[in-house]
Amino acid sequence: MTRTEVVSSNVAEIGYDHETATLEVKYTNGAVYNYFNVPVAIKEQLLAAKSIGKFLAQRIKGLYSFENVDDE
Repeated sequence: MTRTEVVSSNVAEIGYDHETATLEVKYTNGAVYNYFNVPVAIKEQLLAAKSIGKFLAQRIKGLYSFENVDDE
C-alpha cells in the first residue's frame, strides 16, 4: 500500500486501500498499524484534521479493528 507523508508529531505516513477500506498508519516510532473497515470519509477527515494524532485517538483507535504489521 502506498503511503503519504503527513505533518504530525506522532504519525509519519498514512495510506488507504479503497478496495478493502483499510487505513494504514505508520507512526513516528516506526510502528505500522492497519485499521479495518474505515470509511473513506473518515480517511479524508483524518488527512484534513488540524491534529492527526488527536483525530486518530478520538475517531479511529478503539472504534475500528486493527493489527500491527511489519513495515515493508
